[in-house]
Amino acid sequence: MSSSCHLLPPEPSSSALQRRCIIRRVNLSAHQESRIRADLFRLNGAVQHDPAIDAWMKQHTGELGAIAHHWFEVMRKCGDEVRELIHDGCPVACLGDAPFGYVNVFASHVNVGFFHGNALRDPAHRLQGTGKCMRHVKLKPGIPTNAAALNTLIEAAYSDIKSRVENG
Repeated sequence: MSSSCHLLPPEPSSSALQRRCIIRRVNLSAHQESRIRADLFRLNGAVQHDPAIDAWMKQHTGELGAIAHHWFEVMRKCGDEVRELIHDGCPVACLGDAPFGYVNVFASHVNVGFFHGNALRDPAHRLQGTGKCMRHVKLKPGIPTNAAALNTLIEAAYSDIKSRVENG
């Protein structure tokens, strides 16, 4: 993947919510608008290639580790501006200091997660989670993965965070 990741349009069902958000943003003062930009979740210490992630990958071997490694490599290749670090015990991919994705290994599955997953179009219905923003895709060894759909989600997450960082 290159830095030409594309942001996908929102699901039709979320258009009313987005209209409400846009209307609210239009009515904000410049000071309030700058606070919204400042409130974007940021992580200190992201670097181009974090040796701690290499160590993490070496600790997570076998099928689950291979799955996590593969999908984190996809995140790393989204663009030249991708940085990384360990946060909450797992590898996180960022645009500068703004995180967009992560991987984590559990006893029987791998999560490929997105910090603003609630904003991603998901026509394959792969995203799980009910939190305010974050969503993840659960991958299990021996169960086929819709690689094209997951690649599209990763590209969309990268494009989404790039837009958030550049445009507020």
